[in-house]
Amino acid sequence: MKVFVLDSSAILRLLDSGPGADRVEEILSANMDHSAEVVISSVQWGEVAGLVRKRRGEIAQRQAMRDLALFRLRIEPATADRAVRAAEIKQDRKLPYADAFTLEIALDSPESVLVTADYDFKKVADLTTIEFLPVK
Repeated sequence: MKVFVLDSSAILRLLDSGPGADRVEEILSANMDHSAEVVISSVQWGEVAGLVRKRRGEIAQRQAMRDLALFRLRIEPATADRAVRAAEIKQDRKLPYADAFTLEIALDSPESVLVTADYDFKKVADLTTIEFLPVK
């Protein structure tokens, strides 16, 4: 089964109805009909919550997180082992730490596709399959 690993930029594109929102919606629909699995790191999940709260306020943040929960994404915890591997990726590949968690999860399976609007991931495109959402 295909596994889509989303980062916060992909979720924010959906919430903002930005370029690629339709693709993120397709991916989430595939999760709902069990034709694919969708995963996000708990670190990226928290980043989404924080950015929505900053941009739209507390009430909007709570509603957005409730709405996103309906898609039943698997939120992968930041275990001690994952944190160490993410730190290694950060240092070795010069990727921001939160993004390193996303890549670390994508590396779990050769079937994974990392979905992002963050072009910093270009520098690690040799490690996993990455689907870049359109530029704003």
